[in-house]
Amino acid sequence: MLNFIRGLSESIKPAFITQMHFAALKSLADAEIVATRDELPDELATLAAAIPVHHHLKPPPEVLDDAFEPDILGLFVGPPHGENTGHGNDVPAQILLFLGNLWEFAEADETAFLDEVRITYLHELGHYFGWDEDDLAARDLD
Repeated sequence: MLNFIRGLSESIKPAFITQMHFAALKSLADAEIVATRDELPDELATLAAAIPVHHHLKPPPEVLDDAFEPDILGLFVGPPHGENTGHGNDVPAQILLFLGNLWEFAEADETAFLDEVRITYLHELGHYFGWDEDDLAARDLD
């Protein structure tokens, strides 16, 4: 594989390596999310399984436009469970994980990365359950 990468033009290498890095981080994160869901009580696990998790290397511009810091680790968007705002244009409930930021926060340590994925996933899932920051802090998910 290294010979293949060495043969790539210099302009292609960063994008290729980033794609490989993202794919590896996504694979690790997906496995950690499944393992985390498996540890939840059945009722919560069923609710958690219904919430899509989307992975991004970094937050997209529209997230940063909403006054979030560029190093944000994750974000829950959409209405919390059981709430309907009555607007037909609501964004569906979903969790966004920013894997590049999580990797950097974990200082490129795989074990720390997996722990941060778990904590961030549970934190954002808590928002789906309607928990505020105080509720999350009481559960060590801040």
